[in-house]
Amino acid sequence: LGADEAFDVVVKIGRPDSGYDLDLYGGTTDPDEAAGILAEALIGDMAASLPGGDSRRAATALAQLLGPYRAAHGRFPSVPDLRELLDGSKTAVNALREALDEAGERAQARELEARVRQSGAPGDVGALLADRIALLDRPAFADFFDTTGDRRPFSLRALEHPLRVRIDLPERGHAEASRMLARLVLAQFTECAVGRADRSLFACLVLDDASHTITPEALRGIQRLRSAHAGAVLTLRTLDDVPESLRSALLGAVGCRMACAGVTTWDGARFAEVWGTEWVETRDVTDRQIIAEEPLTKVLHFIRKVATGKAVTTQSVTVRTVERERWSASELAHAVPPGHAVLSVTSVRGEGGPPVLVDLRG
Repeated sequence: LGADEAFDVVVKIGRPDSGYDLDLYGGTTDPDEAAGILAEALIGDMAASLPGGDSRRAATALAQLLGPYRAAHGRFPSVPDLRELLDGSKTAVNALREALDEAGERAQARELEARVRQSGAPGDVGALLADRIALLDRPAFADFFDTTGDRRPFSLRALEHPLRVRIDLPERGHAEASRMLARLVLAQFTECAVGRADRSLFACLVLDDASHTITPEALRGIQRLRSAHAGAVLTLRTLDDVPESLRSALLGAVGCRMACAGVTTWDGARFAEVWGTEWVETRDVTDRQIIAEEPLTKVLHFIRKVATGKAVTTQSVTVRTVERERWSASELAHAVPPGHAVLSVTSVRGEGGPPVLVDLRG
């Protein structure tokens, strides 16, 4: 994706040579907004299996901790502090309770007490959130996601200005944490891009690997990007990395689609379906052997067959207009040469073009 000098900001999460940190809360000061973004990152991929079928309960549980902590300390909790609170550590909860009493934050104290009561209930989402946030509470990330102001955290709120940013996620040994951070970046981008005051600049997010990042909430955010003069490029090795219930909605939400060489037939079937059909003119040529009735004609036909080796035939041409797929699943899987792709684009005015074969090597 280019050298470090080609970017204004380079965030290398998990690497000590990173000059910037990543703001875990997206630069917001609203506890409810921060809780919603963080809940999407932590459990967005498993929200469908949770009670209620979404991440709203997880967002509520996080807000019941983020709000009181910010009211007491003037900042959001760090990853270790948040993990202790989600685990229900009595020491952490009592310390936060005392800080709220000293600050006179009675409303936030009630939020904290509500979280304490719910933490002991069966099926509480707090334990799951604690297990997920523990993936970021690792020695490799000890110097990241700092909220005390000792490092330079990068926030996607900076989209108000022209900026080139690259965020390198840890690839080895922290695969689940990388997926979680990818969902976090996508959730922050959709919120910040839509909330910009100045939308004259086009904002774009490129996800090198969008596997396990497409969730119902992320899909709703992607659908709002076009009206906010923003967009996202999502690369997938296969559509199997997207939940089956979201595949058709994802292909319908994006304006430009590309199927590279080597796709499987079942992936190609999805693209063939979304690209639809077109009316084409076909010509059917039929050769029909002439059966002679007259004796003289039979003799002439026999002589002609002996001379040419072919029976006497006549051709009939039938011209029809039929509806056919622009690209079939079999063609996408087997007829696209290496280094090529089938691409369809949609203009900013919503005018779509047919899928065409393009050479990516030029």
